[in-house]
Amino acid sequence: MPLHVHHAGDPAGPPVLAVHGVTGHGLRFAPLTAALPGLRWICVDVRGHGRSPWAPPWNLEHHVEDVLEVLDAQGLDRAAVVGHSFGGAIAARLARTAPERVTRLALLDPAHGLDPQDMLDSAEGARADEAFATPDDARAAKAATWADVAPELVGAEVAEHLEHRAGAWRWRYSRAAVVAAWAEMARPAAVPPAGTPTLVVPARRADFVSDDWLAACRAALGDDLAVVPLDTGHMVYLERPGEVAALLAEFLG
Repeated sequence: MPLHVHHAGDPAGPPVLAVHGVTGHGLRFAPLTAALPGLRWICVDVRGHGRSPWAPPWNLEHHVEDVLEVLDAQGLDRAAVVGHSFGGAIAARLARTAPERVTRLALLDPAHGLDPQDMLDSAEGARADEAFATPDDARAAKAATWADVAPELVGAEVAEHLEHRAGAWRWRYSRAAVVAAWAEMARPAAVPPAGTPTLVVPARRADFVSDDWLAACRAALGDDLAVVPLDTGHMVYLERPGEVAALLAEFLG
């Protein structure tokens, strides 16, 4: 299979494919997998991130192909899909591409259909090298950007996602893949197909989920759409893991 997979929960439970955001990795979902152990969690490292291959292409279509190959390799015809940020863009595109493979769709502050100029600025910022002399320096930098995330989760991020590479400590992802991801997030946002039960959890203190996209989702999905905003920043499931787990428990059954 093309992607590295982190397994958690009950191997006999209902399957859930979890797709992380840009610069992330599959083990970021650990607070949710621990809170919902009755599910069969399949948490991928997206191409260009973590322990998966870093080689391109990094477009949405290829990310969708990758996760479909993961489902095939796991022997799964269908699964619920949880996506955060850019992972939400991949998850929504997956539901459009292969609706028969997606039982339910949970989008945690999905990032797609974003302003092209903003994405250019983000991509330019992602080009610069980010290196740390020590793991403590990396921890301090991450804690500053994740101000509302519990210290133990910051520590888990350092333990899993930091590696010594090219003479310094760096996060375990390709900067080229990250630049490409910001470009992909400027593409039109995919609307889940009719008949797909969908939960959207926008972060009130972020600006990724547009009213226009939500209106398009309501028009397509009707009563199959639930929108539950939370008063968090973009890292919604790390800032409020208990609340997000409770929402997923109800939605995924």
